[in-house]
Amino acid sequence: MARIVMKFGGTSMAGIERIRSVAARVKREWDAGNEVAVVVSAMAGDTDRLVGFCREASSLYDPKEYDVVVSAGEQITSGLLAIALQAIGVPARSWLGWQLPIRTSDAHASARIEDIDTGALSASLAKREVAVIPGFQGVAQDERISTLGRGGSDTSAVAMAAAMKADRCDIYTDVDGVYTTDPRIVPRARKLKKVTYEEMLELASVGAKVLQTRSVGLAMKENVRVQVLSSFTGEDAPMADTLPGTMIVGEEEIDVERQLITGIAHDKNEAKITLTAVPDKPGAVAAIFGPLADANINVDMIIQNIAHQSSGSASATDVTFTVPSSDLARSIETLNQAKAAIGFQDLTHDTRVAKISVVGVGMRSHAGVAATMFKTLGERGINILAITTSEIKVSVLIEEDYTELAVRVLHTAYGLDAEPDAA
Repeated sequence: MARIVMKFGGTSMAGIERIRSVAARVKREWDAGNEVAVVVSAMAGDTDRLVGFCREASSLYDPKEYDVVVSAGEQITSGLLAIALQAIGVPARSWLGWQLPIRTSDAHASARIEDIDTGALSASLAKREVAVIPGFQGVAQDERISTLGRGGSDTSAVAMAAAMKADRCDIYTDVDGVYTTDPRIVPRARKLKKVTYEEMLELASVGAKVLQTRSVGLAMKENVRVQVLSSFTGEDAPMADTLPGTMIVGEEEIDVERQLITGIAHDKNEAKITLTAVPDKPGAVAAIFGPLADANINVDMIIQNIAHQSSGSASATDVTFTVPSSDLARSIETLNQAKAAIGFQDLTHDTRVAKISVVGVGMRSHAGVAATMFKTLGERGINILAITTSEIKVSVLIEEDYTELAVRVLHTAYGLDAEPDAA
């Protein structure tokens, strides 16, 4: 017997028929004798609809009341799934965030889970009940309902698995696993059986949309084995414990020498900003990025050019960096407000860019990864605008029009293409 957390996303819960399908899948695990807790998202589109209501009511809404409204979507699906399970003979009940409780910080609309009391939940599981838990929500220290921010249901599921000491956390979504790259761009992309936490964290942070970054970081911290699999398979599909999807695990479970690169990710949600004629003096760069940090704007790639003469005998430099596209307007406003303190001459920006990343723990023990990337792109006439690296990742910024070509040629260059009969 295993203790399992099953998480179903919004597309899996989008309507009564799909909820019935989820109930049948949960029943299979329950029939196998497993202890099962299910974490659910709101129906697809419901959270956006509820957020829209809040904005229509007031552009300066109270975050505490916002949380009351937007958490309703998961409350509905948790109750409906419990009803659907009871209808097919599975004892089930819903547990709202405040009933367990799931304790969070007081940062309403972007709270972080601090503690989960599993006493009542464990007693329920011991009685062979299936626990259905709404994701994305908890209770803050002021006893008000809190939400974890967008994508928080994945985090809820991983946190629940850690608190319950579950054998694994199965995250069912609209894809059947983690691929070497986006199969819509490269049809011969391969589904990976296992990926390390670090690789998944890097892939999620640079554009792969399979898992939410916070949930991967929490899984790595708590050593929760996470499996990604599809909820859109027939009732005769293999049981989850036969590994039909992709397992996210610690590096000790994987032969890191098996391949150099695990995957290629792309992200078009980047914007490039260049500040010209920034004074070349100590503290100048801090004057740029300090205000951006105060505005909670994440900066990714940074390039500082060689100093040059700007006016008279003053030495200056140009600084280029990237921010999320959604933060571009705020970034420009923040920088212009600090223009006198920074001392730059002009600000230019470009949203027609994309970030391409190669990721793999094999980089630690192999040289030449970056050289292969640069050579491959150069041979196709793709210019590199910026570069950033980590121990297991190399990312480059390129013109957006070359995104698909770059992904395809790099996928081939690193030997990731599946054989025709294995695609």
